Amino acid sequence: MESIATARSKEDVALDLLKFIAAAAHVGSKAAGSTGFGAASSSKPDDQVSQLLELYGRCRQAVENPVGSTPLTK
Repeated sequence: MESIATARSKEDVALDLLKFIAAAAHVGSKAAGSTGFGAASSSKPDDQVSQLLELYGRCRQAVENPVGSTPLTK
């Protein structure tokens, strides 16, 4: 069983990954992403929050199941 410190560390890594991807892809921002990654941003705050929460879930999954580990499922 993982310790609380390990679980928190994974959450921190997932949050940092979310921040990096969201900034690079302009997820949750009013301007559309110019990188070609991610869908065009919606102007509704609820839609932006939903996009960020979905992205955070994907980041957590990636941190918990690194490449070469158990395959990711959708």
